[in-house]
Amino acid sequence: MVFLNISQTMTNTFINYEVENELNNARTARANGNEGKARVCARRAAGLALRNYFKKQDLPEEGLSAYQLLKAFLNLSGIPPKAKQNAINLTLRVTESFNLPDHVDLITEARSLCEQLVKM
Repeated sequence: MVFLNISQTMTNTFINYEVENELNNARTARANGNEGKARVCARRAAGLALRNYFKKQDLPEEGLSAYQLLKAFLNLSGIPPKAKQNAINLTLRVTESFNLPDHVDLITEARSLCEQLVKM
């Protein structure tokens, strides 16, 4: 199952092939009933996009995990509210029953954050 959106990938410097690949992996994992893997892939996609953003902004990013990049992003000033909320949702922990709040879809959050980074 391939969801790659080539036209968007080619015109968008932050939603690149690696990011799209991770988002595709997340959707495939969800379609196969593996929500845990879907969450990991969505966070990884956000981390790749943030790494590119940090490089563009000359911010330190080397050696940071996707989670650490999300936390560092939240500490930056001037982050648009939507991007901040996306990052907050991407750092939420699952409950003991491995669930997130019903209104949080990490694949959607990751895609939205990637789109916000392009505008920043």
